[in-house]
Amino acid sequence: MDRASWRTHVLSKHLIQPPSGNVIEPNPCLNYSPPELSERSDYFDAKEMRSLLDAHNLEDRDWLFGLMRQSNLFNPRNAAGRVFIAPDYNQSMQQQREMTMKRIAYLSDCGVFRGWLTEDGVDAEMRKFAFFEVIGIYDHSIAVKLGVHFFLWGGAIKFFGTKRHHDKWLRDTESYIVKGCFAMSELGHGSNVRGIETVTKFDKNTGEFVISTPCESAQKYWIGGAANHATHTIVFSQLSINGNNQGVHAFIAQIRDDDGNVCPNIRIADCGHKIGLNGVDNGRIWFDNVRIPRENLLNSVADVSPDGQYLSAIKDPDQRFAAFLAPLTSGRVTIAISAIYSAKISLAIAIRYSLTRRAFSVTPNGPEVLLLDYPSHQRRLLPLLAKTYAMSFAANYLKLIYVKRTPESNKTIHVVSSAFKATLTWHNMRTLQECREACGGQGLKTENRVGHMKSEYDVQSTFEGDNNVLMQQVSKALFAEYLAVQKKNKPFKGLGLEHMNKACPVIPSQLTSSTLRSSQFQMDVFCLRERGLLNRFALEVSQHLKQGQSKEYSFILSYQLAEDLGRGFSDRAILQTFLDAEATLPVGSLKEVLGLLRSMYALICLEEDAAFLRYGYLSTENAAAVRKEVTKLCSELRPHALNLVSSFGIPDAFLSPIAFDWIDSNSWPSTQQ
Repeated sequence: MDRASWRTHVLSKHLIQPPSGNVIEPNPCLNYSPPELSERSDYFDAKEMRSLLDAHNLEDRDWLFGLMRQSNLFNPRNAAGRVFIAPDYNQSMQQQREMTMKRIAYLSDCGVFRGWLTEDGVDAEMRKFAFFEVIGIYDHSIAVKLGVHFFLWGGAIKFFGTKRHHDKWLRDTESYIVKGCFAMSELGHGSNVRGIETVTKFDKNTGEFVISTPCESAQKYWIGGAANHATHTIVFSQLSINGNNQGVHAFIAQIRDDDGNVCPNIRIADCGHKIGLNGVDNGRIWFDNVRIPRENLLNSVADVSPDGQYLSAIKDPDQRFAAFLAPLTSGRVTIAISAIYSAKISLAIAIRYSLTRRAFSVTPNGPEVLLLDYPSHQRRLLPLLAKTYAMSFAANYLKLIYVKRTPESNKTIHVVSSAFKATLTWHNMRTLQECREACGGQGLKTENRVGHMKSEYDVQSTFEGDNNVLMQQVSKALFAEYLAVQKKNKPFKGLGLEHMNKACPVIPSQLTSSTLRSSQFQMDVFCLRERGLLNRFALEVSQHLKQGQSKEYSFILSYQLAEDLGRGFSDRAILQTFLDAEATLPVGSLKEVLGLLRSMYALICLEEDAAFLRYGYLSTENAAAVRKEVTKLCSELRPHALNLVSSFGIPDAFLSPIAFDWIDSNSWPSTQQ
């Protein structure tokens, strides 16, 4: 049959009516049915699950959700009889910035920030975290703007400064009389803080510091708040005393007067429009021999006397630099936490949509199938849901060790916050992308949040430390622990490495379903990977050192093992926080569902990380068994999907129209409102 005849034959089949018994009747118009009418919600208590996930200050969170819902400042809009609140991203960049400040002023007037800098203790810090998380659920721009003002500017004064700084600056910062920013990053240096080029010298004749930007690459860049609103900044700069560079130090400098005019010898430019976070006024700053009082050096680590003598109890420059950076972990902590709440929003929207949206019939004239009833759709979303649960417990652990920090725990906080910041933000971006795709075309609409959130949260992978660099820092820290143990001939202690003191775990040659779901097996195989990778990494770095390479270059050459090891450490640490959360529960349905989620988290990590196969921690047969078990877990978690996202405790108004009646919200009458 030639091509023309073949095309005629095909077309005739479309045009000629088939026998009446095989006619496929058109479906009646679709109607929206709330998933609550058909999905199971009685197996476990969603409120109990939310208490476990949010962990603290639930009443405070709900109060703040209500506060934002009741104000027109937060842009309420009606869709299908529901009110949703979200920023208007159709506004110009300048309009978005001004709305961010108006919302911050409203929250300040309502007392939301009371005690954020002037109260100490675990309760005060946890309340601050709770409010910060709720604000981030509404808008990442407000959260970033607050993070710069309170956690970076305010945190620097609180932790780098001494009483004279606390008395002068903290209360005015908390009440927004002073608007602070944080000038660390430069055009030429981001992650490499030690390499920054801004220079500060001390003038003994006047008792002042003089800050200068010696070259274009030294301009302060991406400084949140600098372009429009900030009145003061923390300047990170090389300190030169009598021609000797004493390394990076932090100074307070005023950049605008009370009327908002830029101060003399300061130049400020706008970073311009960004792919997201346009409610944050990122700016660039040049200092043209700006003079500041000697007292504006934040002097908890080092000081300069009136006669120009450099004073510090920490003589080693490396230790002094580490002491300067130690308090900055708060930024990584808040970023990791906000990433998980972003993932929760996208999963709640995508899963609710998949429980009401249908596509294709599997039988003639049969009903179309719900998206989440397709095994492939379950495979896309439910492992990410399990990971989000696991990382919620990890974020709670990170908060707790941060608020209970001691000088002895600084190293642990640095390593864990670096690992979790990278892992949780990468997970968030992957989740946002998958949820966007899972919502089809509706995921592209800004009002449905998921697609737009990708551009809002993309920055998290690189600010407060590039994720790849952070993972290399984690591996360097583990290598240092390894060397210390070898040198002192003492057991491992801390960072969860105590498993290295035990016999090497043995993985069964054949993995059954019950073994794969065993918490003992899951922890054993995670520890086996971490142990093996740490040994391999230490051996490879040592070999490079023996060949005459420098320590830093040896790490660079071993970057692939460093990345694998960082991931292995992070995955194992997250699994441990999940097990700890499970251990707090009595036997029952809640614990049973968490067991399914924990197994899903562990097994999807096994499936996704090629290191398990690459280094022989799993055989190909066992890897196939893992893949099969993940599919089974998807089907077992499917009945609980709605209740699991309801347990996030995110009010309906903070989700989006496609999470509810997406037919009515897209109807013709809705377009006329």
